[in-house]
Amino acid sequence: MRTEIGQVEAIFRYPVKSMAGERMESANLGWHGLDGDRRMALRRMEDRSGMPWLTASKLPQLLLFTPQRQDGAELPTHVRTPDGREMPIFGGELAQEIGRRHGAPVQMMQLRNGIFDDAPISVIASDTIREIGRLAGRSVDVRQFRPNVLVRLKQSVPFQEDEWLGGVLEFGEGDDAPGVAVTMRDERCGMVNLDPDSAIPAPEVMKAIVRVNQNFAGIYGAVTRTGRLEVGQVVFLRMSARSSHNPA
Repeated sequence: MRTEIGQVEAIFRYPVKSMAGERMESANLGWHGLDGDRRMALRRMEDRSGMPWLTASKLPQLLLFTPQRQDGAELPTHVRTPDGREMPIFGGELAQEIGRRHGAPVQMMQLRNGIFDDAPISVIASDTIREIGRLAGRSVDVRQFRPNVLVRLKQSVPFQEDEWLGGVLEFGEGDDAPGVAVTMRDERCGMVNLDPDSAIPAPEVMKAIVRVNQNFAGIYGAVTRTGRLEVGQVVFLRMSARSSHNPA
């Protein structure tokens, strides 16, 4: 069964993991997520774990570093620091600056297929974000949730994303519309507490998510059909007859 559930309200990508993202009107969705999304990350050089990446949960100030593209480059070539300096993305000066703030050496890495925690694409509804803000008693910015796709729901039901599990989201009308299989709920970390413009934490945000929805907000997915995502596209949910989930 295929049901219209809303429209694409916004699209985001994050060229460097945990640094400031880019809001886009359209983007190509490939097998490894949005082109250019999280293709770079800072590796903690003294970390020997399976997840050595430096993230804003460990260094909130990373959110205040902004990747910059020059001369039409597909990937960022420079990074603007919180104090306004621009540094080459693979230069020693940037690594030293961030390492100084972190208190340990770091190295910029580039991976062809991206550097993701759980899945290459994330989706959340604006209705869910507004509800979290209401419950937290404060204004909440969509950037705190770092989604790839923000959906405006046709029927405003916060946390409706949970009911998409097992289905496929399709973006657009045609048979060749890009598709994303909904594989898991998005379990949140302390990054949702961080103001994207100041990196100042507000713990009541994550506390609200824990209290109302067991710390889940939004979904992760795997790409089933590549194609072009655009703001304003109609979003459909396709559920198999065997699935017990249905959209609200």
